[in-house]
Amino acid sequence: MKALVGLAALVILCAALHLAARLVLPLVFAMLIMALVWPVHRRLAARLPRLVAALVALVIALAVVGALTSMVVWGFGRVGQWAFANAARLQAVYTQVGDWLEGHGFVLAGVVTEHFNVRWMLRLFQDLSGRLHGLASFLVITFLYVLLGLLELDVLGRKLGALGNDTGRFLLDGTRMAARKLRTYMLVRLMVSLATGAAVWAFTLASGLELALAWGAIAFAFNFVPVIGPFAATLLPTLFAIVQFETWQTALFIFACLNVIQFVSGSYLEPRFAGAALAVSPLLVLLSVFFFAFLWGLAGAFIGVPVTIAILSFCSCHPATQRIADLLSGRTSPAPAEMR
Repeated sequence: MKALVGLAALVILCAALHLAARLVLPLVFAMLIMALVWPVHRRLAARLPRLVAALVALVIALAVVGALTSMVVWGFGRVGQWAFANAARLQAVYTQVGDWLEGHGFVLAGVVTEHFNVRWMLRLFQDLSGRLHGLASFLVITFLYVLLGLLELDVLGRKLGALGNDTGRFLLDGTRMAARKLRTYMLVRLMVSLATGAAVWAFTLASGLELALAWGAIAFAFNFVPVIGPFAATLLPTLFAIVQFETWQTALFIFACLNVIQFVSGSYLEPRFAGAALAVSPLLVLLSVFFFAFLWGLAGAFIGVPVTIAILSFCSCHPATQRIADLLSGRTSPAPAEMR
């Protein structure tokens, strides 16, 4: 009965989070940004008034988010312009693919032809660009939460410390560990994304694929979304390589090389940078991405792994849930006491 009640409560909670996405999602992003900028805010607050320090930290966060958003918008804008300019070539390749599928007995080809065509692709780029430009209202709410949160964090920390019981210590330790791990996670993703974007740019430029800089920018931005992002950053240049080079051999070569780049960055560079402190089960990473993408869309796919890391951090700070954190981590042995 307890298990059924817990499962029902979990389903109700997920439904509530999905329905309240417009309210909850900016708050979750604001908590992530606060964890990232808190060291900067703390150093500034030692020399400046609290409000001024919070405003300066907020401006720094706005500059970073604005630069990343502008890079994504620019990259997709370049790809969209190329798609509009080469719509006839895209349609010709699409027709050839449809004819080949029909000729080899793929009965789904007609359904694909009906729902997926060049006009649909162009509308997709337009819709994606519109969504990226429509981030303004979301960012305003998020950074308002960030400003108010930075002003209240010190007061909240003192109140939790004044409780003097296990609950207060648990919340303080969990918050500190989660913030520390989130900063490490985002720093690792930034370094790996920079390396991946540079490698994709260099390879596409050397292979003669058009829009090399745009593909590098898209690979850099998409690498912040585990699993889904690297796949999309590999698939999109491959599709455009088919149109540009008009040979499957060249497109397959580009697809294979891009996958090698993504494999090296995801399976070699990232574990070396992250170390044992951020070890998370690969299955849990996959489930986090798809679950939060189902819950909150593309923004959920981005925020899913950080939310999971924060939850595991709190679990590792309580004796009753330490085993859960150890079970879901990617470590081969339990975390030492100093990491907890």
